[in-house]
Amino acid sequence: MTDALRWRAVLDSDPRFDGTFYYAVTSTGIFCRPSCPSRPPRRDRVRFFPTREAALTAGFRPCKRCRPDLADFSPGAETAAAALDVLQANFRDPEALETALDGLGISRRRLSALFREAYGTTLSECLAGLRTTDACRLLRETALPVTQVAGEAGFGSPSSFYRTFHARMGCSPSEYRTKEGSP
Repeated sequence: MTDALRWRAVLDSDPRFDGTFYYAVTSTGIFCRPSCPSRPPRRDRVRFFPTREAALTAGFRPCKRCRPDLADFSPGAETAAAALDVLQANFRDPEALETALDGLGISRRRLSALFREAYGTTLSECLAGLRTTDACRLLRETALPVTQVAGEAGFGSPSSFYRTFHARMGCSPSEYRTKEGSP
């Protein structure tokens, strides 16, 4: 691979070249993966290395953004996993859920994109699934009124509960309770 091809990969932030080489910026003393999303440096300040060890030996430190010092670094997957943990822990409490999601420190739009990339579904679809599953459990195990089940499972209104439940389960909550032989 020529330096011209390496440079093109750096300019394009091309992840296909991650692990095949690393580049260092002499003015900052930092080395990166080719896919690093940072602003491209001036070409005359760039050195290429075949391994991360070679860059470290030459006195460069790893970038904190793309983490070339880690063999497997996927910040998007880590953020999506954190979001899933937040959904699972807070799906019953909409206010706590919003606060916890905001606490992840990235925009909701970016979080949604990372979540879809990692899990193949949206945050709202996952949330609806968690709430519906909990509603099914409550309908089977308790004698609570259906409207109270909706609130306990975290739905904002009975109408959204009925709509979501029917779309996911193919029947109304009352029909589900009857089919399942609940209390």
